[in-house]
Amino acid sequence: MTGNKGVVSDTLDSLSFWVSWSWTYLLMLWFLLIMFLIWFLRAPLRLHENLDQLGFFMNSLTPKFYVALTGTSSVISGIILIFEWWYFHKHGNSLIEQLALTYVAPFIGGIDLPEKPAQSECKVWRNPMNLIRGCEYFKFMQVTGNSPLSHYDMNLTAQDQQMFFCPDVAGAGDKGDEMMALAWRSVDTEKRIQLALQAVNGNSNCASAYVLLAEECASTVPEADKFFRQALKIADNNIRKFVSVPSHDVKANSLHRRDINICVYARRRVAMCLRKMGKLKECIKITRELIKEFPLMSVLHIHENLIEALLAQKAYNDVQALLTRYDDLTLPKSAVICYSAALLKIRPVCEKFFADVTVKKGLTTHQFDAVEALQRAVEFNPHVPQYLLEEKPIILPPEHLLKRGDSEAVAYSFYHAAHWKEVPGSIKFLECFWKDTFKLIPFPLEKGKLFHPYTSGTEETDRELLPLYHDVSVYPKKELPFFLVFTAGLCLFTLSLALLTHFYPIFMGELARIALEYFATPFAMIAEQLQALLPQQVWNLLTRA
Repeated sequence: MTGNKGVVSDTLDSLSFWVSWSWTYLLMLWFLLIMFLIWFLRAPLRLHENLDQLGFFMNSLTPKFYVALTGTSSVISGIILIFEWWYFHKHGNSLIEQLALTYVAPFIGGIDLPEKPAQSECKVWRNPMNLIRGCEYFKFMQVTGNSPLSHYDMNLTAQDQQMFFCPDVAGAGDKGDEMMALAWRSVDTEKRIQLALQAVNGNSNCASAYVLLAEECASTVPEADKFFRQALKIADNNIRKFVSVPSHDVKANSLHRRDINICVYARRRVAMCLRKMGKLKECIKITRELIKEFPLMSVLHIHENLIEALLAQKAYNDVQALLTRYDDLTLPKSAVICYSAALLKIRPVCEKFFADVTVKKGLTTHQFDAVEALQRAVEFNPHVPQYLLEEKPIILPPEHLLKRGDSEAVAYSFYHAAHWKEVPGSIKFLECFWKDTFKLIPFPLEKGKLFHPYTSGTEETDRELLPLYHDVSVYPKKELPFFLVFTAGLCLFTLSLALLTHFYPIFMGELARIALEYFATPFAMIAEQLQALLPQQVWNLLTRA
């Protein structure tokens, strides 16, 4: 059944191609048929007289009539071409192809075509590996003068901070929490820091104030680590106090949820600070404990921090065990999952990989598995190889990302490009095969093979997430289909012939005669050879036939 569907799909594609470029000639035939019917109905004569008059009418037509007919058909074809181009750029598919699939498909074998899956919305995710603003993002802005974060990205972060670090019940906190609520809503960085300092001075047990100071006030990673540890200490004390009391009201439950959020966030940030300071073992230990204690926090993608730290430690077996757990059909995929799985498949075969030997002998079983894993990763996010191969510059990752978009590719490559370079031959293997796997990605946009189809607003969302100085990578690009280009060329060629015939009829007639003689020469030579080889009687029979 699958093979029949593939044949039907190919048949419909070719059918839509032929229907599209033959519009001009169909219109010409339709125009001649209308003229013939009008003439036939207006002539009250017998049939043979009508036929005689039809022959006389066709012989009396001047060359100008054919020139005008060709020019008119070219203009109509151009209008259809412009409308088809506009419809394609607006909706992402061809109107002629849609008509062929809708009205011609039921007449081809009666096979139902597979339905297109619904496109998912462009959901923006929190970047699990985002940098620290004060000691990383702001320092970059001071040196270069360019803001590494867009306003849209910073607004999303402000919304996340209000949801994570503010009580969800009004009046649940104390004066320090009220000041921090104002700080999280403020757009001015200096004002936010001043409010956080006031909250710390007035109430030393305000954990969210230490979080803000660590994110935006600390000038070095060790200083940020110190603030995060202070916030973690306060949050842990609040959680222990909550557990020791048997009953609680609504406000106490709201504060407890806020303290859990601060605890998870601060512990994760402490692990990231340890990773930046080169303390991999402590980082891995804290991250493992965090995943074990809060398994429901998998939506925060804490396992991606653990995968990156294990790759930095070159603990590939532990990475494989982690991928076996999280690379599941029921869990959302990411570039970290797909490309880390591809890297582990490539690692055993890339060191002894030689392109010329592979061309002669073909791929081995392990090499084929590696190429298949790479194809899966490239289909999920086709922007990543350009950064891993240094064809595009890597910038600082945004605080939010769009899965399968350029923002996710930037965030992944910022940390994981070094891990690919640590595996000898992996970059060479990627360079050799990623373009071939690129060709296997489904086209057009509404199709999908291993994953859901690409969303239509990926480019716009990435443009809002990434800074203005970055050239956003776009794929799949809405390239013009071949039949549209062919129709445009055919329309222009026909119109050019009509104009040249109108202004230079003698020259064009002589040119047409020379062209016909040139194309007829091979056939004349073949006929002479056949006449010399075949008996005269057989040749006479063929010529009579």
